[in-house]
Amino acid sequence: MESCSCNFASSSSLLLPPTPISKLSRYRPPFELNSSVRPPVLLPPPPPFCDGDSLVSFILAILLRQKWKPKGRCLHRSVIRSACGGSEDNASVNGFPITPNKLFVQEAIGAEYGEGFETFRTDGPLKMDVDFLNDRLQEGFLQRIRYAMKPDEAYGLIFSWDNVVVDTQSLKLKAWKQLAIEEGKELPDDIRLQKLMLHAGADHVLHKVMLLDEEREEDRLKSRLAQLYYDNLLELKEPMEGLKEWMDAVHTARVPCAVVSSLDRKTMIEALDHMNLAKYFQAIVTEEDGMESIAHRFLSAALKLDRKPSKCIVFEDDPRGVTAAHNCTMMAIALIGAHPAYDLEQADLAVASFNELSVINLRRLFAHKGSSFMDLQKQIAERDHPKRKLTVEDPIF
Repeated sequence: MESCSCNFASSSSLLLPPTPISKLSRYRPPFELNSSVRPPVLLPPPPPFCDGDSLVSFILAILLRQKWKPKGRCLHRSVIRSACGGSEDNASVNGFPITPNKLFVQEAIGAEYGEGFETFRTDGPLKMDVDFLNDRLQEGFLQRIRYAMKPDEAYGLIFSWDNVVVDTQSLKLKAWKQLAIEEGKELPDDIRLQKLMLHAGADHVLHKVMLLDEEREEDRLKSRLAQLYYDNLLELKEPMEGLKEWMDAVHTARVPCAVVSSLDRKTMIEALDHMNLAKYFQAIVTEEDGMESIAHRFLSAALKLDRKPSKCIVFEDDPRGVTAAHNCTMMAIALIGAHPAYDLEQADLAVASFNELSVINLRRLFAHKGSSFMDLQKQIAERDHPKRKLTVEDPIF
């Protein structure tokens, strides 16, 4: 029977090291199928890089949604693709994706009208939007008491990977220059054109800047570009300036943190380990989570941190990311660098580096809003009572 496989990641909020494949191959489900009632089902090979709970959920999702299809067909291929956030074409070679996927593509902002994303549960798909998460992630009684004594723990910090945790702008430009040298092409020396090239899609740069004529070479160059980017990323040892000191401060204040990116989970964890940042993040959102926009990544991070979106603070460098954060009822702190300050005016706070921040800044962002900031409120419309008109027949006295 044909089996389908994918890079599957745990949705747990804990940043766990990957489980060896040899251990997963000996895993057996905690139940047995009754073959006398229904024909036996051959499950796909166990997904790598997941813990036991996630593997059980993976098997249950397949069994509960499987319609006992005849042989020769993959078991609910569409469900597995949506869980992995990719398609069958997104294969990999030596651990690197063949196509750059979303690395060199401008993502959608998302959540313009508060819409969210769908997640799969054993009883069916569940739609999670901004209002749903703000309502369901309300603090309990004991949590409110704890947050009254330690208010900093009530917040959740969400860091964008690009140009906030790592200077990906330099990494992407370096990858483009290396590719141009390999192909015997030249890139423009104008800094403004180089910045525009970084924000454009890979297709546009290949055809308009590198003057690619053959369409069949496009996929090969994209694959090589992605591999060069990953190689440069894994060689990086230092994050953005001041980030470690800032993470030490919020870690001491016990503020939960998450990082979001379009990278795959394995590469993300390896890059965080190289920079000694893995211990600071309680949750990560990667390509395997299957989020379709920037806002969806933020909502997924809030869910993993167990914090209401309205209590989360996003660290971004892009005006599109700031807009996505506000669409999710989150606060936004913009890091000036990749974009000038006048492009980040809509952010709640704009800083040149993390050295300008302190933990007290987090409280001040919500100080003038009160504890019920951005909670849904019902507006009672005042109705004027109709005035009675006096007539000649009405007695005045």
